[in-house]
Amino acid sequence: MTRNLVVVGHGMVGHHLVAEVRARDKDGAWRITAHGEEGRPAYDRVALSSYAHGCDPAATLTLPREALAGADIHLGATVTAVDCARRTVRCADGREFPYDALVLATGSRPFIPPVPGHDLPGCHVYRTIEDVDAIRAAARPGRPAVVIGGGLLGLEAASALHALGMRTEVVERSPWLMALHVDAGGGAVLSRRIAALGIGVHCDAAVESVDAGADGAVSAVTLTGPGPLPADLVVFAAGVRPRDELASAAGLALAEGGGILTDRQCRTSAPAVWAVGDCAAVEGRCHGMVAPGRRMADAVAAQLTGDPAAAFPGADGAARLKLLGVEVAGFGDVHGRTPGALEFVRHDHRTDAYAKLTLAADARTVLGAVLSGDTHAYPALHALHGRPLTASADRLLHAP
Repeated sequence: MTRNLVVVGHGMVGHHLVAEVRARDKDGAWRITAHGEEGRPAYDRVALSSYAHGCDPAATLTLPREALAGADIHLGATVTAVDCARRTVRCADGREFPYDALVLATGSRPFIPPVPGHDLPGCHVYRTIEDVDAIRAAARPGRPAVVIGGGLLGLEAASALHALGMRTEVVERSPWLMALHVDAGGGAVLSRRIAALGIGVHCDAAVESVDAGADGAVSAVTLTGPGPLPADLVVFAAGVRPRDELASAAGLALAEGGGILTDRQCRTSAPAVWAVGDCAAVEGRCHGMVAPGRRMADAVAAQLTGDPAAAFPGADGAARLKLLGVEVAGFGDVHGRTPGALEFVRHDHRTDAYAKLTLAADARTVLGAVLSGDTHAYPALHALHGRPLTASADRLLHAP
């Protein structure tokens, strides 16, 4: 007997979930219906900056459709209610869809600090293709722009504005850039290299207000420390917040800090309802990155197709990136917070390349690493995560 699987959310993780169920469901036990708010097929948000740089979104961003063959994908379809007692979801157009299993992949929304002027004309977020379209339309070469947020998303936005010819400044509350992925030493190298490109970097700085000019649009951003930064355009890229309002209205349990609370199998507090991706707080923790979301989707797809014990294996926060031409990587305990942790640091001041290896108290087990300016050693180091060193730390950091 065919059962109904309904997926709410058709972003990268929702797409991956449907593809995994289709690949595993050899007997066709599931009839799959997925609902996406955006009026376009799922696309690669991680590569959004390639579109900002002028690439064709259809060629560079669209995810493979073949893997979804047989699934019923509804685009531009907003789900407005979930009835866990009747096991139905209702869309904005009034249609209802019954489910035997429901997966919430509602994602996240950009966080906009509630500072005065945050909604002035000229303020943008950096999340969707439409957001990038608006930024490209507003960008004027040679004019000033400010990005609020110095994490991964903020530096991607700064890269886009820089490519569009704007004089760009980045404002970050933490003492260094990409504070979740690298330590102070790695962040310092990143800041210096980005500043050398002509992009201003202001760390340990908070926004007091976004200020309007005589025309009522953005003209400056006032910080707590330095004087105002001139700005014709402001991009908020200060992180995301889980979209859990649909789950909350349906009576599902939420985590204390937001997100749909699940166990390690991504099961919510309601029977036959799972949550994956940015919206899910697995054992109370939201991850906010694509790779962990895909692992959650893998676990749920396995449960739906014959492996009821499949669980989310966790995430080490690993990231290897090239931002504004600067190589950065980190994984595991990048800040050396494990009790008894030891740190081996190598900084080549000639090339301004920084590397740190975090070891357990036994001085052998790899707990994490940070690489900034040169990431050639990343594959070998990441393969050793949680395992003993195979050579001296110095040799591993030099490994080609």
